[in-house]
Amino acid sequence: MHHERVSVTKIELKDMPMIISLIAAMDKNRLIGAENALPWHLPADFKHFKEVTMAKPIVMGRKTYESIGRPLPGRQNIVISRSGFAAEGVTVVDSIDSALDLPGDVEEVMIIGGCSFYEQIIDRADRMYLTFVDAECEGDAWFPEFDQSQWRVIQQQSVKADDKNNYDFEIVTYERLKG
Repeated sequence: MHHERVSVTKIELKDMPMIISLIAAMDKNRLIGAENALPWHLPADFKHFKEVTMAKPIVMGRKTYESIGRPLPGRQNIVISRSGFAAEGVTVVDSIDSALDLPGDVEEVMIIGGCSFYEQIIDRADRMYLTFVDAECEGDAWFPEFDQSQWRVIQQQSVKADDKNNYDFEIVTYERLKG
């Protein structure tokens, strides 16, 4: 009996490009924050955020970190700050490029805010997990505009307001079109 020898190529994470993803929630006017806080209460969206970011490195600015108030468990917390900021349980770097170099061989890194970091990285992002809140709120921080023709929707889910979630919202996952 003759057996053919099959060659198997093992692809390691270090050989794959890291996926840069943004995750954010915004109202009808792209508002994402009001005085360093979210202007809505949506536990179902927090659950989605946790599911998407768990076990992945999360990158945020100092103000975003301070609005959360603690390192998020089960994730490598990377904070970008040039002001000598330090906190237990987080790694502090001085630029978005340093933050992206830090995680090493990971499949996906999550940029979780704030608006200046979204603006810096959106043109390099591969994926966006965006929550569109059916509301018009007051605030002072906005998600950058983006050209929808450069993205395709790969997942979409609508959630109705209920006794826990004070607005209807839609969770949309976009992937950048290649080429």
